Amino acid sequence: MRSSTSQDGSINLYRNRIFSLKQTLVIAAAAIAVLWADQYTKHLIVKLCFPDVPDCRTIIPNLLQWTYERNVHGAFGLFGSSSVMLIGMAVVVLVLFWFSFREAAAHSQTVRIAFGMIVGGAIGNIVDRLHYGYVIDFIDFIGFNHIWKNIFNVADSSVTVGVGLLLLSSLVTRRHR
Repeated sequence: MRSSTSQDGSINLYRNRIFSLKQTLVIAAAAIAVLWADQYTKHLIVKLCFPDVPDCRTIIPNLLQWTYERNVHGAFGLFGSSSVMLIGMAVVVLVLFWFSFREAAAHSQTVRIAFGMIVGGAIGNIVDRLHYGYVIDFIDFIGFNHIWKNIFNVADSSVTVGVGLLLLSSLVTRRHR
């Protein structure tokens, strides 16, 4: 933990501890919000789209529908179908992201929120793998099938947006140096 010197010359550890707590709470709040949204939407899809109704709800005709899909693979259908391996890979990636961006997270609210989105999304999909043995996907852009054929969920979207924010933040930081 870093310390700071107050006006009277004494070392102020308490102030830095509170700041670290605030940083951690931002990450945790973003992660919890994403995890809740992910699990809630998956619960609704299971309730509305039972597994035997593949194309259950058209949201925007010829563009967007909810399609219940059991995804046993990793991101974009890659990395096999072993739940244990996929959970292990998710944890390793989270640790690598943390070590790569922890300094940036200390200085940037955007990085903290982005990391929270990634953590929440990863945990959302890990919860599915532990509970079902697969991940529930349902967002299906049918109007873009010639460009994007993958069905995904809120967790996947949050991880993708979080990674995008981290990359943009890194580019902006490098540009200002």
